[in-house]
Amino acid sequence: MRRVITRFGGRAAWLCLFFVLAQCGPTPRGEWKLLSAEFAASWKAAGIPDEGVVSITESEITLQAGQPMTGVRFEAWNTAKVPRMRYSIEFEAMRVEGNDFFGTVTFPVGDPHVSLVIGGWGGTLVGISSIDDMDASENGTTGNAYFKNNDWHRVRIEVRDDDLRAWINDKIFVNVSTKGHKLGLRPGDIEKCAPFGFASYATQARIRGVVVQRL
Repeated sequence: MRRVITRFGGRAAWLCLFFVLAQCGPTPRGEWKLLSAEFAASWKAAGIPDEGVVSITESEITLQAGQPMTGVRFEAWNTAKVPRMRYSIEFEAMRVEGNDFFGTVTFPVGDPHVSLVIGGWGGTLVGISSIDDMDASENGTTGNAYFKNNDWHRVRIEVRDDDLRAWINDKIFVNVSTKGHKLGLRPGDIEKCAPFGFASYATQARIRGVVVQRL
């Protein structure tokens, strides 16, 4: 049996490619660099009473010490179509002065929001607030680490369908199932950082390299 090879050339090939792309639609965005010029106008001070000065540049956020808390909020999470599940967050945080939390990040896990506390309760506590109405010092994510002032600390968070993971300086601190558990923010000023934002407590902090990626 003779093999018949059909070749599409010229206009026919382009029409075929156009048809395939039209059927597929636009490629979903996979990465958001939240401190790029594209999103510069989307960052606002959280509006916490007696918070310190918030400075935002294209590459870095600085939170001056508040009385006691300072926060910043990214307001375009929904309009930028950043995912609320199956995504990762990466950033670096530094405690410049003080001895309490400095890179605490609030983020969505589906509909609810939680915070990853970094360096809280006197400077060393790490954990998720809140799970089943228990904050980072009470639930199964409670951990401790030493954070030297004026050093950058690398943070990675993964939000998956049924679990939540977080690493600091490549060491895993949070690896918890979220299935069947109540997630939410600790009541108070931290709620002003939702849907996504950072906070420090009586502490000057710097944050840089904030990148969200679809998993």
